Parts: sequence; C-alpha cells; structure tokens
Amino acid sequence: MDHSGYSDGYIRGILNTVKTIAMVGVSAKENRPSYFALKYLKERGYRMIPINPGLAGQDLLGLKVYGKLADVPEPIDMVDVFRASSYAKGIVEEALALTPPPKVIWMQLGVVSDEAAKLAEDAGLKVVMNRCPKIEYGRLSSELSWIGVNSRTITSKRPKIDTRGVQRMSLGRVSMAGGATPASDGAYGNGGTGR
Repeated sequence: MDHSGYSDGYIRGILNTVKTIAMVGVSAKENRPSYFALKYLKERGYRMIPINPGLAGQDLLGLKVYGKLADVPEPIDMVDVFRASSYAKGIVEEALALTPPPKVIWMQLGVVSDEAAKLAEDAGLKVVMNRCPKIEYGRLSSELSWIGVNSRTITSKRPKIDTRGVQRMSLGRVSMAGGATPASDGAYGNGGTGR
C-alpha cells in the first residue's frame, strides 16, 4: 500500500470498526500529546489500554497501565505507536505475537517505518503511518471545523449547536459521556434532540 496518503474512507473504516486500542508509549504527563490523545479517544467511547513499562501497574485516567502488549489480558483491535520510528518494527513484532493479533497498526505523527508497515501488511493487518487517530477522528467528525480548523469535510447540514457545555460530534459511535450527542443526532437527521 502507498502510505503517502490515505482516503477518508480508509481512515473512517478503521476508526468505525476498532473498539480496543492499545497505546504504546503513553505518558502520564498531562501536557504530552499521548496523554491528551488517550483521554480524547477514551471520551469518544474507545476501550483504551495504556502501555508503558515505566508506568506498569499504575492507574492512568482510570485505566490500568501495562508494561508491554503481551501483558494485556484481552484482544486488541488496534495498536497505536507513540514511540520513535526506530521502535516501530519491534512493536509490530510484539503485536504479531499476540493471539489474536490486532487488526490495525497505527503509527503516530512523525512515526514512519516502511519495514514495520511491510511486516504488518504481510501478516494481513491494516497500517496507517504519520497520522494521529485523535486528529483524524476530529477531522472526520467535523469537530475540528467548529473550532476554526479546516477539516476538508464538506456538508450542507450544520448540526444544531447545544448551548450547554462542550459540543462533541461523532463518527456515529456511542460516547463515554452518555451516548449520542445533540450534534451527532442532528447530523444524522434525528432532529438534534440527542435522545
């Protein structure tokens, strides 16, 4: 596969089908991108599993941190690599040793390893490199456009704006904050009631 670009359909397909994401290299520091991405994706309804050997056994955002992928006692749909490119191949090898193996290897912004990508693809996994699932989720759900970022998502329907709290949109997933939102219902034609 050519990893110079991905169609919106490819990215949306991944984000709509994975449920459990192991984030390798997550940080407990609130100002780190990995911490923010973990929190954001957890709030969007994904089952997040933080992986960091230095934090193993600790609690992060109410989640148990594991030292390595092999320590996780449940199947993983996607491995999100928040480590330098030089570690990507080893992480893919560890992921492929899992039973069952994940369906997706996602390498964060700045993480590019053609060798790791080929290894994963040869085993039948989908691969994304040099992208952030948090950013892609926000772009494809149009959340980013509400804060002034061009998301390249074009629609003639604007969801109703709820004047209470933070507006959250969705890719059609149930959020951890209590289900569908008025904005997502409005976008799907439910009248924007949120129920």
